Amino acid sequence: MSQLRKWRVPLALLAIAGIGLGAGCPEAFAQEGDVYSASENAYTINTLFMFICAVLVIFMQAGFAMVEVGLNSAKNTVNILAKNVMDISVGVLLFLLIGFALMYPGDGWLIDGYLGTPKAFVTRDATDGELGDYSASADFLFQVAFAATAATIVSGAVAGRMKFGAYLVYSAILTGLIYPISGAWKWGGGFLDAMGFQDFAGSVVVHAVGGFAGLAGAIALGPRIGRYTADGKSVPLPGHNIAFAALGVFILWVGWYGFNPGSQLTYAGAANAEATTYIALTTTIAAASGAIIALIVGWALFSKPDLTMALNGVLGGLVAITANCDRVAEWESIVIGGVGGALVVLGIVMLDKLKIDDPVGAWPVHGLCGVWGGLATGIFGDLPDGVESVGAFIGVQAIATVIICAWAFITMAVVFFALKAMGMLRVSPEEEQAGLDVSEHGMQAYPSDALAGGAVN
Repeated sequence: MSQLRKWRVPLALLAIAGIGLGAGCPEAFAQEGDVYSASENAYTINTLFMFICAVLVIFMQAGFAMVEVGLNSAKNTVNILAKNVMDISVGVLLFLLIGFALMYPGDGWLIDGYLGTPKAFVTRDATDGELGDYSASADFLFQVAFAATAATIVSGAVAGRMKFGAYLVYSAILTGLIYPISGAWKWGGGFLDAMGFQDFAGSVVVHAVGGFAGLAGAIALGPRIGRYTADGKSVPLPGHNIAFAALGVFILWVGWYGFNPGSQLTYAGAANAEATTYIALTTTIAAASGAIIALIVGWALFSKPDLTMALNGVLGGLVAITANCDRVAEWESIVIGGVGGALVVLGIVMLDKLKIDDPVGAWPVHGLCGVWGGLATGIFGDLPDGVESVGAFIGVQAIATVIICAWAFITMAVVFFALKAMGMLRVSPEEEQAGLDVSEHGMQAYPSDALAGGAVN
């Protein structure tokens, strides 16, 4: 009896709360015959899953930040984190005000198939029972996370020497114009989509765009001070915290389960549920294969099992499978991811030979493996409607991939070289040697080191 008395007040409060919930949400206590329609149930499931996937993709910003921080000097940590914060912050507002409508114009093309009509804000779903497959708000969150991903890829390629203001200019142009326009060519129903081009979750549309924009930035900036000797000899500048880099890769791997499976877009029903989880399976296989092959290739070239190569191999495998994760067999995903891992290592070596300084391997991972993902879709993927042969499919994939990569590289090269001509692109040698944390932001990520008199590397 004493135990019952102990719980009397909480039980009474719970009963009152239940009555309140029932009054406010009569659906929770639906009478017989009061059931949700199949379309309402599908809308609810699709919307909630898309929202979760959007959050996972947004969380990838943390992964990119940790990878970049770990693979760069400690004296540039604040600058790197500031760029990652601004990528998504600037991206959200510009994608809301112009980019979203440019990328998904519907019937609102200024130039049919090529350029959409700018329009601000998201149109909320109808409240009169006329619902689509999922919430427009969730759709925007998912799509803007992709835009931020494309933008933040460049941060690693230009780390350690770009002025913060110049980076903000670049980020605004990419998320507001460059990425949405080329994205519309495929995902907005534009001319590349009409050709039969396939890119399920963005090996080309997202990753190659970011990778080739980053390549343009790295070329315009030139290498970091001390990266090459006067006679052209390569001098490695190791990152200051490999633990951060490894953590970042694991975060990105987890976030990719929002990126690839989330691109199924509709999840209600057995067929969609099966497709979503199969996409997660091929994604996982490719990541593992990329890590193993990158480690082996790096081991063969450098005589040591290099962890950073394996980490970038994970990302290379993930980028490569992103275009085709919905349409390839499991053994094909092993091949696609493995080739991606090998390309990462070879791409890093190639940039080094060309004396193009890409501190985190952004172009090998996202640019080169993004191109491979687009081509691999034609080689291995199921033929889309209207494409008669594997050869024709490879041709479509190759043409579309070249168009998108050229668009990103040329437009962003114009931006970067224009900023350079105006003296707005690169910090001074003194500022670079002091570190961008102090010279650009007036603070240090590790102030205890400075107080103790230690060197901030």
